[in-house]
Amino acid sequence: MRSLILGGARSGKSPLAERLAGGFDDVVYIATARREPADAEMTARIAHHRERRPAHWGCIEEPLALAATLRAQARPGRCLLVDCLNLWLSNLLLDADTDRFARERAALLQALPDLSGATVLVGNEVGMGLVPMGELPRRFVDEAGRLHQDLAARCERVVFVAAGLPLALKGALP
Repeated sequence: MRSLILGGARSGKSPLAERLAGGFDDVVYIATARREPADAEMTARIAHHRERRPAHWGCIEEPLALAATLRAQARPGRCLLVDCLNLWLSNLLLDADTDRFARERAALLQALPDLSGATVLVGNEVGMGLVPMGELPRRFVDEAGRLHQDLAARCERVVFVAAGLPLALKGALP
């Protein structure tokens, strides 16, 4: 089962993803934040996520090579929880190798259908507001929207979360 959980900031999407993953004995949390947070607020967010996770879950920090990490970690009976797609996207768009985003995106879309076990992907829905000013912010919103659409087509379950309330867009909630 592949699940895509979308919502705004502080909507409750990560706790929902963690509840879904909690149904498995073997969970690997794949954190996409950079290993060296940019500021104190991001450091606090990371600490909050760490404190909330069960101690027996594995954790891999991978800001760029998501598809390769998923392929290496996927196993029958294991749940891979990726949080979050938007940080991963930001990391790739800002990478010095300007072609890496296209390669990594294609690799993720190719890998996802073949992964054994369960995969839960978490992403921020950013395309519901004003069109941002500036080339990079507009590209980020456009690429996030395209990525979410392509992932939704490959996932059996897609859930939108607002105010902590999940709305199943595709598939059923457990």
